[in-house]
Amino acid sequence: MNLDELIQRVERARLKRSEHLIVQIVAVTKYTDDVEVLKRLFDDGQRAFGENRVQDMEKKVIALSDLPIEWHFIGNLQKNKINKLLKLNPFMIQSINSYELAEAINKRAKKPIKCLIEINSSNEPTKHGMPPEEAVDTYLKIKENLKNIDLKGVMTIGAHSDDEKAIRESFRKTYKIYEALKPYGAKICSMGMSGDFEIAIEEGSNMIRIGSALIKDYM
Repeated sequence: MNLDELIQRVERARLKRSEHLIVQIVAVTKYTDDVEVLKRLFDDGQRAFGENRVQDMEKKVIALSDLPIEWHFIGNLQKNKINKLLKLNPFMIQSINSYELAEAINKRAKKPIKCLIEINSSNEPTKHGMPPEEAVDTYLKIKENLKNIDLKGVMTIGAHSDDEKAIRESFRKTYKIYEALKPYGAKICSMGMSGDFEIAIEEGSNMIRIGSALIKDYM
């Protein structure tokens, strides 16, 4: 699926939810080390790219440094990789999964950095992210105490299931938390990937992270 086809599918899902919903696409780059692939995607109009490993992101940021790309870090961030990530000056870190991680980034950052909190909305032990019931309190605690963490909203990965009902439920749970955080400045609800982005948009997502479905068309 190329970018035009993806946009058409996003458009159909968006209109089912609301004609006022604006959805941003983040192209997930972990499926290729070939920067020419990413350049072709950029030439088609894609501007936000996401990577889930710091060392891979470093290579791509350096190789594409002449392009005005908005880089999102979307993977599990180990504390010993924080300095390396901050040197890359990412546009956003989408995967703050604990107060402790936020604290560690806050301590090392020289300026405020845009972040999302990651919520394990399906309560799956294999997934990172904070439990839904802790999300609002943790968000507000970060906002109050950590001046270099500029929280912009929430992120989740949908339930790993073939049951659409379970997937919708995990997105609904996250959207409810997002709604509760809107009065405190939350603007982004990042949910939905290649296999479930249409469901995510129908449940209110305004940012989707698309990897395999998009990247493979440009390889």
